[in-house]
Amino acid sequence: MNASGNAQDAAATTFSGGDPVPDPRAQIAGLIFAMLLIDGDGQIVEVNHAAESLLGTSASRLVGTPLVERLGPINARVEARLSLNDEALVARDMAIAVGNGELRVNMTVSPLGSYPGWRVVTLSEIGHEDPVHKQGGDAMLSAPAVLAHEIKNPLAAIRGAGQLVARKLPDADKKLARMITDEVDRIARLIDRMQQLGSTRTGPVEPCNPHEAIRAAIATMRAAGSVHGEIEIREEFDPSLPPVLVNRDALEQVLINLVSNARDAALGQGDDAEIVVQTRFVSGLAFSAIRKGRAVPLPIEITVSDNGPGIDPALRDHVFEPFVSSKPSGQGLGLPLVRKLVSDMNGNISHERDARAGLTHFRLHLPQAARES
Repeated sequence: MNASGNAQDAAATTFSGGDPVPDPRAQIAGLIFAMLLIDGDGQIVEVNHAAESLLGTSASRLVGTPLVERLGPINARVEARLSLNDEALVARDMAIAVGNGELRVNMTVSPLGSYPGWRVVTLSEIGHEDPVHKQGGDAMLSAPAVLAHEIKNPLAAIRGAGQLVARKLPDADKKLARMITDEVDRIARLIDRMQQLGSTRTGPVEPCNPHEAIRAAIATMRAAGSVHGEIEIREEFDPSLPPVLVNRDALEQVLINLVSNARDAALGQGDDAEIVVQTRFVSGLAFSAIRKGRAVPLPIEITVSDNGPGIDPALRDHVFEPFVSSKPSGQGLGLPLVRKLVSDMNGNISHERDARAGLTHFRLHLPQAARES
């Protein structure tokens, strides 16, 4: 039995007022960080929902396998310490292999004194939105909104003054006045994106055909001239995919951002430039997001891939943070906004670089809409 299932079957105590107290299994299942139980041989015995999500593998495939193998090639000192089954261990900023990619995690190993050799292992992705980090993240996201509010009023005044001055200037000098208003408009657009990033409002979600949303996003970009005809966008769709439960406008905005980034990355490949948008049902895998103490299955996967040179390795762990960009003229707000929109829809986004194939993948995992009876 794994900790992600049958949590309600165990006996629960109650408060004096009669309210049930969540039993240990329910508490473990609700943790937002990955938790694994390993035996004296280093074999995985139980996992929670968050461990399935972090490692991208279902409990049935994890249980019975050696922990070290599941983490991939790890630091030799850490592996040596893991072989000592009676020692505690704390390893920070450790790289583990997940699929074809890599994650940076903090790991703790706690021996169970009453059960020699048995240990509890926790893994928390660096930058994971636990309650403590979430508060800081909210503050970071609200700061742009406050700043935007304070800047917009004087910007409007500057723009108005520029327009008035332009009427009184000779034609030869009006170009300078237009430059003022154009720059003000550019800053205003940037501020609009900052406000959107700091917004706490979440649009309504409803069933949506993911393929329609993808094609609508690509059509919008083509109409705006944002995707050149010479860049091939290949569709690899699963036609049997069920509807997703999302905000349609938000999903299209996410896809426009991801395809636009893929286009910018692939442009340097010349005639070989290619973007692939793939959909699939993550069968047998228990991708889930922890929202308000409960696990939300995320079986619908949308992947946007490009054959560009990839993200600078120094930035890969920070691409979803505000004001981080690898583009010379980038503002660093596109991917943070994407992460926020996806999170608002109870989804998850990740990226990985497949160096062997020369591809960069951005993966969306989204909840499935309930089937109509």
